[in-house]
Amino acid sequence: MSTPPETRRRIDTGPSIGDGLTRAVAGLRDPIRRTTSVLTWITRAAWIVLGLGVIAWVVGALGGWVELVVVGAGLLAVLLGCAFFAIGRHPYAVNLRLREGRVVVGERAMGGIDVRNVGTSHVLPARLELPVGPVTAKFALPGLDPGAEHDELFAIPTERRGVLQVGPVRSVRGDPFGLIRRAVQWTDPEDLYVHPRTIRLGSSSAGFLHDLEGQVSREVTNADLSFHALREYVPGDDRRYVHWRSSARVGELMVRQFEETRRTHLVTALSVNDRDYGDPDEFELAISAVGSLGLHTLGTESELTALTQRREIVTLGPRPLLDDLTRLESRKMSEGVVDLARAVTRDAMRATVAIIACGSTVTPHQIRAAGAVLPAGVRALAIQCRIGAQVRAHRLGAVTVLELGNLEDLPRGFRRLKA
Repeated sequence: MSTPPETRRRIDTGPSIGDGLTRAVAGLRDPIRRTTSVLTWITRAAWIVLGLGVIAWVVGALGGWVELVVVGAGLLAVLLGCAFFAIGRHPYAVNLRLREGRVVVGERAMGGIDVRNVGTSHVLPARLELPVGPVTAKFALPGLDPGAEHDELFAIPTERRGVLQVGPVRSVRGDPFGLIRRAVQWTDPEDLYVHPRTIRLGSSSAGFLHDLEGQVSREVTNADLSFHALREYVPGDDRRYVHWRSSARVGELMVRQFEETRRTHLVTALSVNDRDYGDPDEFELAISAVGSLGLHTLGTESELTALTQRREIVTLGPRPLLDDLTRLESRKMSEGVVDLARAVTRDAMRATVAIIACGSTVTPHQIRAAGAVLPAGVRALAIQCRIGAQVRAHRLGAVTVLELGNLEDLPRGFRRLKA
C-alpha cells in the first residue's frame, strides 16, 4: 500500500525539535563524560593534598602568613606536576592467558600477559595491574617501540579451595607519589577454579559402591535378572518370557515373573552447617571425601546424587561436580545432619547407599537420629571428619561411622567397611 502524500511530506520535513534537543543533550553529555573520566585519575590522597593546598593558600593570604602561602603553593605545584605523569596514550593490545582454568589445591596456576604496541610512535614505560582474588599483582611495563611486544609470566599460588577472579588487566600511568593514577582496562576477568583435593578409590577399597548384578528388591516386575515365579499369560505380555515346558504341562501359557533389581545408587550428603565442624580444615576434608566418592561413582557409571541441606550438587560429570564443590561455603544455619537425612529421604527415595559427611562436633545422638530418618533398606554410612584422628569404624544405631583424620586414609577406611 502506497504512503499518502501528506504523510510523505511529514516524513520528509527537517529535523524536529525533539531531535535537536537530543543532539544538544548528547553534545553536553560527552564533555561531562570526559570530565568524569579525568576526575577518576585523582586519588583520595590527591584530593587531600588539593584541599590542604587551597586552605593553606587562602588562610595565609587572609592572615598575611607568607609561610602558609608558600606551603599552599608548593602543594598545588606538586599536584600539578604529578598530573603530567598521567598524560600520554595507551596504544596497547593486551591479552590475558591462563594455562588452565582449573587446578587442584596446592598446585600453581600459570599464566601470562601479552602486551603489544599498536601505535605508530614509542610509548613510555607504564605499570600493569592484575587483580587475583583479593590481592593485586603489579608488573613493570617497559617503553615499547611501534609493533614491539612484551610478555609477562606469572604464577598464582593456590592454598585454599575456591573460585578466584583473575583480571581484568589494567595499564596504569601515574606519579611516584601515587597522587594521580590513570588506569585503562584491557581484558575481561576470568575465573580460576581451585578444585578440592581428591584421592583415587581402588576397587578393593570401594567394592561395595558398585555391584554389576544390582541388589534384589521385593518388587515384582515382568522383566529383570532375578527369577521369581510363574503366572498365567495375560494378553500384552512379552512372549519372550513364556515358559514353554510349564505351559505344555499345565495346558495353558505361563510366563516368568522376576524380582526387580536395583543398580547401585549412591547418595552423598554433605553438611554445610558451620556448627557441624570444629575447624575449617574439617569442612575441606569433608568436601574432599565427597569429591573422591563422587568421582569414583561416576567412573563406575553408577547412579550418583549429591546434596547439602539447601540444594543438590551438580553431578553431570567429573568437572561439573568438582566445579560445584569448589563453590560451596559453610555457613551458620539451623539445619543439621538430621535435616540432611530428611533431604535424602525426600530427594533420593531409591538410594541404595547413603553417605553423610560431617565434622567432629556432630554428636552420636544426632548421627543415630539421622540414620533413623533415612529410607528403609538403605545402607547408611557417615564420614565424620576429625583432623589428625586415626581412621576407625564403629556402629551408631543403623549408621556405620567412619572417623577420618586425613584424606589419604579414605581408601583404607572403606576397606575396613567392606570387611
